[in-house]
This record gives sequence, structure tokens and C-alpha cells, in this order.
Amino acid sequence: MNGGHLVIGVEDKTLSIVGIQDFNKRTASKLKLDILSDCTNLSSEGFHIEELKTSDSNKIVWVFHIPKHPYRLPVYAHKKCWQRVEDSLVAMTKARQDAILAEVRILDDWSAKIVSAASLVDLDPDAIQKARIEFVKRNPSKIEDEKNWDNTKFLDKAKLTINGQITNTALILLGRDESEHFLGSTVKIRWILRSVDDQTKASEIHSIPFILKVDKVFAAIRNLKYTYAKEDTLFTDEMPRYDLFTIREPLHNAIAHQDYSMNGYINVVEYEDDHLVFSNVGKFLPSSIEDVVLKDAPQEIYRNPFLVAAMKNLNMIETEGGGIRKIFNFQRQRLFPMPDYDLGDNRCKITITGKILNLDFARILIKNPGLSLIDIILLDKVQKNKRDLTDEQIVYLRKKLFIEGRKPNFFLSFKVIQPIGNDDLKAEYISNKSFDDQYFRNTILQYLRTHGDTEKFKIEKFIIPKLSPILSDSQKKSKVTNYLTSLRKAGLIESIADYKWRCKI
Repeated sequence: MNGGHLVIGVEDKTLSIVGIQDFNKRTASKLKLDILSDCTNLSSEGFHIEELKTSDSNKIVWVFHIPKHPYRLPVYAHKKCWQRVEDSLVAMTKARQDAILAEVRILDDWSAKIVSAASLVDLDPDAIQKARIEFVKRNPSKIEDEKNWDNTKFLDKAKLTINGQITNTALILLGRDESEHFLGSTVKIRWILRSVDDQTKASEIHSIPFILKVDKVFAAIRNLKYTYAKEDTLFTDEMPRYDLFTIREPLHNAIAHQDYSMNGYINVVEYEDDHLVFSNVGKFLPSSIEDVVLKDAPQEIYRNPFLVAAMKNLNMIETEGGGIRKIFNFQRQRLFPMPDYDLGDNRCKITITGKILNLDFARILIKNPGLSLIDIILLDKVQKNKRDLTDEQIVYLRKKLFIEGRKPNFFLSFKVIQPIGNDDLKAEYISNKSFDDQYFRNTILQYLRTHGDTEKFKIEKFIIPKLSPILSDSQKKSKVTNYLTSLRKAGLIESIADYKWRCKI
């Protein structure tokens, strides 16, 4: 629970070095990747495998260096939580899991640290004035009080300073450009314009104060008009490619959640007439984007809680934590693809697309008005052929009869595409089904090779649970019959006595 070390290749109690016995010839690095992919919530930053070799017998020993579990996140192995009781490995008790979930975290909040060498003269007067304006917008009950506050009192009230002392947060949001040396030269926002073929055409780098510089980033982004044809009409309509909120929120989130100790830039990359990419360094702390969107509630864990509180007071980020959900809803209203989040490599990257990429998917949204936001997010992953659907999400989509096919080759079900009445989509569906049918034929063939002569009812028992839930029981039995018939005609199997089938190859 608190981290430790596991030695493999040494005999228990006697400590005799026996070496690695059998790990299917996997190397330590390959094994590390396998373990990280199977153990949910195991930190990739703190977990590593050290390989040692004895000098006398050349036997290999592995030492697994295992970090303490993440804050309020038990580690799963084989989709379960475990714990040690004496020498036994048992399912985690409720008391142990409750203890983890109730942990109190003592944060070393970089954004709240006092910069003793800095003073009010290191803050930009225009930035302070802008902060006052935004503060009363967010806190209208303080309008009269704010008029009587001097700058020192205002900055304390807005959670930018602590007892009149300048913090890293105050410098990030309000610091003079020439005061950036207090923070280091990497506290910057970089905007880059790239062509469709990924060539850099223009760029700008903006230092502090961020409360003013974000407007310069907004101004640099060319939010051109997007023209599109309305459904069932010859008329066209146009609108800006990006809703202003979908620019503002990702950029402000990047400022709020950047890991400033990693000395990286916040990047805004604009691809001509196509999409925007916002990125910041630091691990994404919530469990998943889907979890954030579904909960639509304030985030519980922040990397920079002091900075987040200040940005909320200055009207820069959402008070109730629903900003990400709003971005998804704005994209949904425009029939644009859902935002793409890439949370690997200890960084957060969000891609906002400013046009309809898949007209068929836009029609699906129009013709299926009952789809919830989570339905659309998951269907968006299916139509983009993403391979990161979890088992729980797959079960959800199957229960809703939204997908068919076998993992990872899912496709949209007939229930989803049927209301559209589009011949091309129906043809694509039939094509997908044919690939799916080939999968089942191959599965039956492999089953007969493995188990030998087999009665038809056993084949049905094996195949029917795997068929699309949109089919009736009689349709599923007919499917199995058709598979067997096609395999027989292909000369791959034959029918024998006692209603059994035999593989011929």
C-alpha cells in the first residue's frame, strides 16, 4: 500500500538465488509495459524493474520498485483490488478500500509559494485593473466592497497573495513581463500557425501576465467562417469555426493545470482551416475524460489549487467544474467531432476540430435526437476507429444496441444508421457485417479443429452468445446454420452422423 520492492529470482526464506525461471522469454522492459497496461492506477513514473546478474553463476534477478498507490486511487490487477494478509493475497477488504478513498492529501502547492524577493511593484498595473474588473463580474456581491480596497487588500481577497506577500500565482496571472525571472523563462504561452502539410507559417511567444496575454493568443487565432450545407435544402449557412468558449476554456485549463516544475511551455497550435491543439505538461489527474463529462461536477484533485482558486475568482475558469462538458456540448450543437484528448507522455493535449469531418456522423446526430452526451462521445470513438474503448464502455454500447462487430473492429449498428435512410451508410453496414460473418466462420472452423467432431447444438451454444443482440433467437440460429452451410460448400467442413460436424482441413 505504501510502496516497496519485490524481488523475483530469490527463494523465499532461504534467500538462495535461483534466477528467473519462466516469464515466456520476456525482457524486463517488455514485462514492465505488460504490467502497466494490466494494472489500472499503477504509476508509470514510479514503477520500474531493475535487472541484476550474479557474478559467479550468471543468474538473473529482477527487483520490482513499486511506488505508493496514487492519492485516493487503489491499484487494480486483473480488474480487482488486492491486499496482503500475512502471507496470503486476498481481495481488498472494504475497510482498506475505504481508508484509501478517505485519504487526506497534504499538497506541496507550487502555485501558493511565496516569492519573498517580489513586491507589488513587480505586478503589472493594467493586469491588476483587469483582475478587478473580472473579480466583480464573478463576485457581484462584492462590487461596493471592492471600490474601497487598496491593491494589497484586493489581491488578498482575490486569493492572489497571502497576507500581502507575492505568490507564484500572482506573478503568473499579474506579473510584469520583466518580472518573469522570478518564475523561470519557461512560464510562457506559445502560439503556432501550421499549414495543412504541417509546415510552420507563423508563431508568437507570450510571457506573463497571463490575464492579459490570453487575449493576445485569442487575437492570433484566425477564427475563420465555416460554410456548410443545411440538411435537406439547397441553402448554405456559415458560422465561426470555433465557439469562443472552446478556445478560452482549454487555454485557461492549460494554465491552471500546467505542471510548472517541468519547465515546459503551454502550446496552442492552429492548423489552417482545420483544428486547434492545446497542450500542457503534467499528468491528467482525474481518472478519465469520460468520467469528468459524466459527473459534470467540480474536480476534487488539483495540481495547483491556489492558482485554480484565483482563476475562478478572476472569471477565468468555470466555478462548478463543467467547462469540459460545455466544450463537448458546443461541438455537439455544431455537429462537429467530439474533442480528442491525448493524455499520454505526462502531458495533456486536446484537439478541437472546426468543421464536419464525417457528414454521415453529423446526420446520425440529427436523426437520433435521443442520444445522450456520453452516447455521442462513445459513438464518436467508434466512427473514428479509436481502440481505447474500455470493457465497461463496450458493454454499455452493446446494451444500447449501438454497435456490432468484434473487438477491436466495432462498427455502428443498424439501429443507429437506419433512421438516416442513407444508401451509402447501409452499404457500408452490409460490408462491415460481411467481415463480421467471416470472423464467425473462422471461429467455428477453429472450434472444430480444437474439439473435433461436434454436435450442432454445441456449436450454437458457443456462437449464439457472441452474435449481435439486435438479432432474435431464431435469427441467431439461422445465422449459425448459414455459417455451417457456407463452410460446407467451401469444402472446409462436412456433416457426419448423429448431427455432428467435422473439420476437413
